[in-house]
Amino acid sequence: MARIGFVGLGTMGLPMARNLLKAGHQVTGFDLNAASLDAAVAAGAIRAGSADEAARGQDFVVTMLPMGRHVREVVLGPGGNAGGMAAASDPGTVFIDCSTIDVATARELAERAGRPVVDAPVSGGQMGAENGTLTFMVGGTQEAFEAAATVLKDMGKAIIRCGDAGAGQIVKACNNMMLAASMIATCEALVMAERLGVSHQAVFDVVGRSTGQCFALTGYAPVPGLVPASPANRDYRPGFAAALMLKDLGLAQEGMRDAGVDSQIGGKALEFYRRFVEAKGQGGLDFSGIIRQVRGEV
Repeated sequence: MARIGFVGLGTMGLPMARNLLKAGHQVTGFDLNAASLDAAVAAGAIRAGSADEAARGQDFVVTMLPMGRHVREVVLGPGGNAGGMAAASDPGTVFIDCSTIDVATARELAERAGRPVVDAPVSGGQMGAENGTLTFMVGGTQEAFEAAATVLKDMGKAIIRCGDAGAGQIVKACNNMMLAASMIATCEALVMAERLGVSHQAVFDVVGRSTGQCFALTGYAPVPGLVPASPANRDYRPGFAAALMLKDLGLAQEGMRDAGVDSQIGGKALEFYRRFVEAKGQGGLDFSGIIRQVRGEV
């Protein structure tokens, strides 16, 4: 059993914390949202009054927060200058940031926290978090990775070290850019088929066994009735919100610029989701709800 502080108990963080509790760990949780914190306590977590309190006396601290600036502030203190969870924690506490953030912040945390730190963003969405089947892409030293893996295994099915600090965030950006592009292409193909008189099921049955097969179709189909767990079956309630996909596409484009890559497809995907989220106000829908924009419904 490990002592684990967990900060960020939202759509992803709460089921992840529950899985740690189920595995027998002692979890001390904190979230600014009282209802989320209450739900974690109801599952067996210890209530903390602040992020710093959640970090005190822990073997590990897990963060699952929306943006890099949030992670930076709670780990390094206000303005990133002093205090924060790093200062409140014991010297050997391992920090595991499962948020999806910019590479620069991930590397800054590893350099300045004075504690072992890994960036460990996830793939698998809410379903993966609930089922304990997430994929963790991890950046950090080998020693920190091996320590973090003893906890990550209770929340996921695959734990892969991608390299040093920031490498996990780089791979996550690659993954989500590819996912967004394939989701848009899947939506366009399905809308073409339906308007030309071919059923969604026929496309699914053929493409799912052919060279066009992709997770956006066979694991997360953007139309109802094909994949039981797809958000399309519940009117596109996320899941993984379109607003979060837009954020991740922005991070991917930052990486593309840093790498000097002319990102044609990734850039188009960013603009397509930006229009869906910002101009049409659909950011609260699952990212697969982009099919509504393809159809011209929004």
